[in-house]
Amino acid sequence: MAKGVHQPREDAEFDFILRMSGVPVLAYFIGTWPKAVEPCRAMDLVMGGVAEEYAGRLAVVRTDITRCPAATGRYGITGALSYVLLEEGEAVTHGAGPLTDVEVRAFLDGHL
Repeated sequence: MAKGVHQPREDAEFDFILRMSGVPVLAYFIGTWPKAVEPCRAMDLVMGGVAEEYAGRLAVVRTDITRCPAATGRYGITGALSYVLLEEGEAVTHGAGPLTDVEVRAFLDGHL
């Protein structure tokens, strides 16, 4: 995993990251079942680059939907490869599906 991408192991850790970040948070939700693994790995590469590029302006959080069920439910996440941009813990915008680095940057630039 790329430097700068947080990986909470449980909901309490996810919530702690949100409280302590001091910047907007881009949380992306991944799955660990066989059909989700490869697309999620590809998204990890994209989000790693985004975390490095936006360091200090954005926190990136890789969230396993089975380890953080409360966060998953709180933001209306219904499946892997979903993402939500949060400011002070509140959802600003969200989406689903695999994204390229160009698409993530366009998504962020429209909201940061």
